[in-house]
Amino acid sequence: MTASDPNPSPRRTDARRNRLALIAAAAEVFAAQGANAALDTIARAAGVGNATMYRHFPTRDAMIEAVLAERYRELATHAEELAHAEAADTALFTWLAEFVAYIQTFRGLSELVLATLRDHDSALYASCKAMRTSAAELLTRAQRTGAVRADIDASDLFTHAAGIAWAAQHTPTGDPDRTARLLGVLADGLRHPESRSPQPHSTFVP
Repeated sequence: MTASDPNPSPRRTDARRNRLALIAAAAEVFAAQGANAALDTIARAAGVGNATMYRHFPTRDAMIEAVLAERYRELATHAEELAHAEAADTALFTWLAEFVAYIQTFRGLSELVLATLRDHDSALYASCKAMRTSAAELLTRAQRTGAVRADIDASDLFTHAAGIAWAAQHTPTGDPDRTARLLGVLADGLRHPESRSPQPHSTFVP
């Protein structure tokens, strides 16, 4: 029986329902408690037993990968859309802001992104391949126009973006404008010297 079978067995239907429930519960629990939330909390939130959860997701990384996979696909798609609809530098900086906003979704995600980018053998690295490729294409496009400096690569972008997300999440006084300011500094640093604004950005402006 295949996934396209119009009449799946009740067992297969239940398994799919449980998997989707676990992914939805994991997204909520991670958002509330961070990437290191107890996995049995996720099982309870999904209304399934631990054995069922581990059958679908034998490791924490497998659970996190499932949670992130759909969002990674959305980020990749949006990068492609921006490449066809916006000026090269605007497309790049708009996408970076979206990426930073996403990795602030739950504590620990920015650190996880950095660790994933260093571990090419991890399942998480493989799952974000399309997103990394799309982001790299946005960067290359902006570099070809001369709007962005040529000595930056996609790895640099992700490192800076994850750093901004981490810094904003760990601001002790709670500064809602810090992310925008840091993105503005990053945008100015990425721009080719001849295309920079004569005044520094206090907030992010593509």
